[in-house]
Amino acid sequence: MAGRNAVLGVGGGIAAYKAAELARTLMERGFRVQVVMTRAAQEFVKPLTFAALTGQKVITGLFAGDSPQETLSSSVEHISVAQDNDLLVVAPATADLLAKFAHGLADDFLSTLYLAFTGKVLLAPAMNTAMWEHPATKANLEILRARGCSVVDPDVGLLACGTYGPGRLAEVDNIAGAAERLMAGRTDLEGETVLVTAGPTQEPIDPVRYITNRSSGKMGYALAEAAAARGARVILVSGPVHLKAPLGVQLVPVSTANEMYAAVLAHIDETSIIVKSAAVADYHIANVPKQKVKKTAMRLSLELDPTPDILAEAGRRKQDQLLIGFAAETENLVAEARRKMETKNCDMVVANLVNKEGTGFESDENEVLLVMKTGESVQLPKASKRSIADQIFDHALKLRLALHAAQ
Repeated sequence: MAGRNAVLGVGGGIAAYKAAELARTLMERGFRVQVVMTRAAQEFVKPLTFAALTGQKVITGLFAGDSPQETLSSSVEHISVAQDNDLLVVAPATADLLAKFAHGLADDFLSTLYLAFTGKVLLAPAMNTAMWEHPATKANLEILRARGCSVVDPDVGLLACGTYGPGRLAEVDNIAGAAERLMAGRTDLEGETVLVTAGPTQEPIDPVRYITNRSSGKMGYALAEAAAARGARVILVSGPVHLKAPLGVQLVPVSTANEMYAAVLAHIDETSIIVKSAAVADYHIANVPKQKVKKTAMRLSLELDPTPDILAEAGRRKQDQLLIGFAAETENLVAEARRKMETKNCDMVVANLVNKEGTGFESDENEVLLVMKTGESVQLPKASKRSIADQIFDHALKLRLALHAAQ
């Protein structure tokens, strides 16, 4: 857990409820999380929620008896908390907290902790648009950034006050990703350019219908996030999904197999690692009608042509790049993975049974078999897709060293 001890400071705003999800997400990524709440934050979320999620004491005041939750054993606990933790994440960071931090005010536990904290600080502001755009808030953020604080800017959207604009708390995954990058002791992908394909493709039948598959894109997005967290420049070529691109990743959105093919080839020469995790449609209609096909009582037949084989083309064009393919199978897992590796000129194939309950398509977890060009096979047991992503890159880097040593 070295370098993975975090304080989550929760400010008093409507976005405080999202801090519970953030605490859980940070823990999933290996952080031990202790929560500190301002008095105002307790009006939105009860301390018991965070205590139950984290298994840690929730600090709610500077002195014992400050609040109904008498959680302090010492009035100098802000010093020990500051010393015992490596990262302070404040989410939501309200305008009031930003002002206190910037000007050294310390009238509650969180602001006092900030002054005593010597580790890294990550601020995730959330507030009304007018407050976010006020010159005082901008000046306070400039001061805090100059002092070394990292900031995850708020998103643009509909706010609780009914206005539309910047000020909504950033997505929890983006805040957690920023925390992970801030604390990352691993920079083993620094200097690499990683190209990841993710999600399904949609192949039109007519202007309103299309053929697709069940891919959610979660595995590909986890791979992109993991690579970025380890220092890589990441290009994410994604089919249509309901996911937000990880912070710092270059997103190239596409819809069809032909569009994904063109996007991959446009970037392939600048990459050092190619990870083809997208579930690309195998067939498409070559001549899509310009008008909607009307329903009749007659049977309708579709003439389908093969889509371009993106993995095979990447295998033909690759030079010194490491090429990782995916094999989503329902049977003969090992045989199909080895066949794909040989026919597509892959260096590694990540194979999984998509009909296995609890893993594969649409799931948050996966269980895969890594088949290597060296002849080695490694079974990765069921884990979160984010954990699987890191393990894939761990083995990919070892594989590349082995392949270079064999040349």
